Amino acid sequence: GSVREGRVGLPVAEWFVSHVREHGAFEPVLLDLKAIDLPMLTANKHPRLGGYEAPATQAWAAQVASCDAFVFVMPEYNHGLAPALVNALDHLSAEWQYKACAFVSYGGVSAGVRAVAAAKPVVSALKMVPLFESVPIPFVAQMMSNEGFKASETLDKAARLVLDELRRWDGALRTLRQ
Repeated sequence: GSVREGRVGLPVAEWFVSHVREHGAFEPVLLDLKAIDLPMLTANKHPRLGGYEAPATQAWAAQVASCDAFVFVMPEYNHGLAPALVNALDHLSAEWQYKACAFVSYGGVSAGVRAVAAAKPVVSALKMVPLFESVPIPFVAQMMSNEGFKASETLDKAARLVLDELRRWDGALRTLRQ
C-alpha cells in the first residue's frame, strides 16, 4: 500500500507471503504498487463501466481479476489510507467484486488500525468482503533489521488465523464470482 522510498511495507509483505506459501490454501501473488506504478486515476469513464483504455489500467485489471482474495499490507497515513492504495482500489470495479480481503497494517502505537477502519467502507463499496481478523503490527520499525522484518510469535499466529478465515470466505464467495 505504500510507494515511499524507505518503506517497510515490502519486507512485511514478503513475510506475509511466506505464511501464505506455508499455509497452502492460496498461490500467493505479490502486487507491489511501487513496481506497478499506476498513474493517478484520470480515466474519462467511471471504472464501474469497464472498458479501461489506459494500458496500465488494463494490466492492473488483469492482475486483480486473476486473484481470488486479497491481503492488503498497508501503513497508516494521517489516520487514513495511503494515497497509492486508494488510487489502486479506485482504478477498478468489477475485478474486486465478491472477493474476501484482509489487512496487515503497520505503524507506531496504533499499528495502522485506523487505516484499516477507513479501508473497510471503501472495499465494501467495491463489493469486497473485509474480514474481521487482521494482523496489526505496532512499532514496526522495532521489528526491522538488515535482514528484513522479524515478526513475533503473536504476529505469526495472527497471520495463520487470517489465512484460515480468508480460505473460508473465499470458498463461500466463489459461487458469486462465477
